[in-house]
Amino acid sequence: MGRTVMIFAAGSRGDVQPCLALGHALTQQGDTVRLLASTRYQHLDHSSAVDFHPLSADPAEIMESSQGQQLLASRRNPAAFIRGLNRVLRPRITQVLEETRAAAEGADLVLAPTFGFLGLHLSQYLHVPHAVIHFQPSQPTTAFPHPMTPATRLLGRLGNRLSFDAVDAGSWLMCRPFINQWRREHLGLPPLSPLGPFRHIRRAPILCAFSPTIVPRPPDWGPNVHLTGFWQHQQPSWKPPQRLLDFLADGPPPVYIGFGSMKPPDPQATDHVIRTALKHAGLRGVIAADPATSERNILAINDTPHDQLFPHMAAIVHHGGAGTTATALRAGKPSLICPFFGDQTYWASRVHQLGAGPPPLPFRQLTLSTLTQRLHQLTQHPTYTTATRQLAHALRNEHGVTHACHIINRVGETKGATGVDLS
Repeated sequence: MGRTVMIFAAGSRGDVQPCLALGHALTQQGDTVRLLASTRYQHLDHSSAVDFHPLSADPAEIMESSQGQQLLASRRNPAAFIRGLNRVLRPRITQVLEETRAAAEGADLVLAPTFGFLGLHLSQYLHVPHAVIHFQPSQPTTAFPHPMTPATRLLGRLGNRLSFDAVDAGSWLMCRPFINQWRREHLGLPPLSPLGPFRHIRRAPILCAFSPTIVPRPPDWGPNVHLTGFWQHQQPSWKPPQRLLDFLADGPPPVYIGFGSMKPPDPQATDHVIRTALKHAGLRGVIAADPATSERNILAINDTPHDQLFPHMAAIVHHGGAGTTATALRAGKPSLICPFFGDQTYWASRVHQLGAGPPPLPFRQLTLSTLTQRLHQLTQHPTYTTATRQLAHALRNEHGVTHACHIINRVGETKGATGVDLS
């Protein structure tokens, strides 16, 4: 086809890896793909088939910093949170916006998540089609609340629908001042009104990078919303270290415990709780930690491909990121999810509702006694394993990346569908 497709993938590893999977599939059908993501994830593109454009500042990386962690602590005060977010993000986001514009020049199609509605702005600037990427269900519905606002479940169907408006409006309120400045000064576009982006974004093609097996399609989603299935990033041939092979062969399957990019307030205390709970539960464990800290029945490992590690585990304890959740389910292993914030609570709830694990254990409630109790539940209830194996069978029969490519090909054929009504 010979198109140039730009994919904006600023975010955590769980955002970048699915976009890499999609990017590789698009290159295999003849497209040129430019992927914008944090420099720290460039090593994930082992094939170099995708044109990787490193961003000098990554919003997710900023939020993981000490400044970002202080900001997250203030999120229960919306006014203070928005002020702090502007203070922390604005100076560096301006540079990211310019890097994004430069990387988008000459693109025939733009794919981006809802952050700042970047796909819309670039679509209007370049006069090319765009599609929106959702890593969690973010299209308005009355069926459930926005994954970032689980407390609105008490408000019923209307509250569910309004929760999506609230999240989108809050996001635009935060971004609008510097986005509109960027539109005027660098894109040559007029500013958007407070409600300007929503009428376009909600009519644009939506690529939901998750499974309809895990998130059944709500009846009030329109035909522009496509549940493709999870986008699985295929790792290159990986040779497990001998110490891992020896550990796996030395006893029953262990339980994996790791929280990805989430940073506990007191890592040493959390590590002690994890190790002690595994011992109290009589379990062998593989934990994400310095390999030098391994001990009898507990193997500490560095960054390891989850898709190749998880099938060898008895169960998985993790933070509930969309990517880790999908990988655990595809491996057919039950999960105990310890959500920190954001959409992790949503995925934790879905896993439990589907019978694939015990009730979630929010990280703020993680103690020696609560983790030990949940580990007993996780490993001693065969119904969790049965349910997860059934889900795994369904997920393995889905081809999310292939489905997404078919939709993208149709979007790319829609010339001029850029949503240029700027009222």
